[in-house]
Amino acid sequence: MRRLELSIERLSKSGDGVAEVGGRAVFVSGAVPGDKVLADVFEQGKVLRGDVLQVLSEGPGRRAPLCPLADRCGGCDWMHLTEDAQAEHKTRIVTSTLEHLAGLGTDAYELLPMVTSPLPYNTRRRAVLHPVKGRLGFFGKRSHTQVEVELCPALTPPLESLPGELADALGSALKDVAEVHLLEVAGEVAFALMARGALRPKHRDVAEQLVRDEVVRGVVLVPGQGKGNPELIGDPVLEDDGVLHRPDAFAQANADVNRPLVQHALEALGPGPDDAVLELYSGNGNFTFPLAAAARSVLAVESSTVSVALAQQAARKQGFGNVRFVQGACETIAEGLAKESERFDRLLLDPPRTGAPGVGTWASRLLVSRVVYVACDPGSLARDAADLVAHGFVPRTVRLFDLFPQTKHIEVVMTFSRGDAAS
Repeated sequence: MRRLELSIERLSKSGDGVAEVGGRAVFVSGAVPGDKVLADVFEQGKVLRGDVLQVLSEGPGRRAPLCPLADRCGGCDWMHLTEDAQAEHKTRIVTSTLEHLAGLGTDAYELLPMVTSPLPYNTRRRAVLHPVKGRLGFFGKRSHTQVEVELCPALTPPLESLPGELADALGSALKDVAEVHLLEVAGEVAFALMARGALRPKHRDVAEQLVRDEVVRGVVLVPGQGKGNPELIGDPVLEDDGVLHRPDAFAQANADVNRPLVQHALEALGPGPDDAVLELYSGNGNFTFPLAAAARSVLAVESSTVSVALAQQAARKQGFGNVRFVQGACETIAEGLAKESERFDRLLLDPPRTGAPGVGTWASRLLVSRVVYVACDPGSLARDAADLVAHGFVPRTVRLFDLFPQTKHIEVVMTFSRGDAAS
């Protein structure tokens, strides 16, 4: 380990500051372009990393973080940057990643204005908490070391103080808990308790008391693998804009930005009343029902059994008879559809961080004319964009949606059309 003064030149796509030492890049967590810092530099595998000991001079866009845990907690890794600086650097990371990994410069597509969060804090309606020394907390920066949290300003107001309140309520029952998943939808709160093994009477007792006291509307008790089925206490199924949510299933973290995200994706895809739409990684129907309202038919594919069950329930409730849900691995099912010579007019996909390897082949063989790709990882997006281009699809638009203020994370919607087709 060496102690060095470093000049931070840029941000990496992982959100770290980058300096140069002896021709090698040093990745410095918590550093801002323009900073001069004193840091301990060390090897981590094949990568040089730096831990900031002191900021000697501040770069533009740096500020004092609102949260006293910001230097340790991994939840808000960019709280030391102003919102304007965050937007600038997120845009630069996305565009440079597309250029370097996919060969797509900004002249290859139209970069639309970013949609930012109306609020810089109190935006996250879901969170995963971990037991730490009899309390609850989040993972620390670049580690699985937990940081105890009593109150979190990143969470929506109904969730903000729940880390401390739930730790108090769970008490000794925490030692048998692996994780706690929080969820707030339209002011209602539910949580999922993920047990390490079999569920215990004290888990049920705490959940029932919290529901009786109206601290939460419902709880999902999830036993460890092979130890039984989930149990629902109260009513943990929450509804927003016709979509049903449960705390043990995925939901977009920022409701205020999710709405324009869905609207833009629908407009970018442009399904008509005669179109058949394939939706991959469909979750619990975030995009499915707006698509179904506009298209002739939607085939929605999702691997999570909980999400598919919620989406089916919501479809029945809303009377959508033109949606078919398939539960299974999206990659396998897309391959199967292509082998069976199925045809679709439009493809929308919202994959996890690992992306959708093979999307170019699927889109080409299924003869779709337009693809809308909703991405949460710039690297995976760039790889899959290159694959689509290699299969004859042309990039049209890129738009960033800041669902995760105070972090390096960004959601990107990228639109492609086949060949020279405009629709």
